[in-house]
Amino acid sequence: MGTGKEQHIQITSSSGLSDAEIERMVKDAEANAEADKKQREAIDVKNEADSLIYATEKSMKDLGDKVAGADKQQIEDAVAALKKALEGNDTDDIKAKTEALKNASYKIAEEVYKQQGAQGAAAGAEGAANADAGASGNAEGDSANKSGFDKGKADDVDYEVHDN
Repeated sequence: MGTGKEQHIQITSSSGLSDAEIERMVKDAEANAEADKKQREAIDVKNEADSLIYATEKSMKDLGDKVAGADKQQIEDAVAALKKALEGNDTDDIKAKTEALKNASYKIAEEVYKQQGAQGAAAGAEGAANADAGASGNAEGDSANKSGFDKGKADDVDYEVHDN
């Protein structure tokens, strides 16, 4: 600094722990790492199961009328079994019941896709019929279409080709 005086700052730990105590704490943490990992896995499995139950119940509420009676009963039974498993602490049982519910709940999506596919095919056929009718109407010179806008024909367009 400008005064020529020297300054020294020394930072020391004020936790009051000796090196032996710190070493013991590190060893305890390492010893408990496996138990902590298992506890974390158990919590994650339970959270996944809770989320799956919520999503499945919501899907059943929204789309349950599209699912066959036997499939609906299988899904409801799987939800009940998983809820029962969550009351205990058997992680493997919860995992198994979660998988069972996942497999049962695939029926919801399967049925919805089947019905959408059937509706899409019917709508596609109807749309094609309407397009054919619309094309024949325009071919006859019918300019009164739904929007009231005459789109004209491609040969009515003026265009130029520019070569660079």
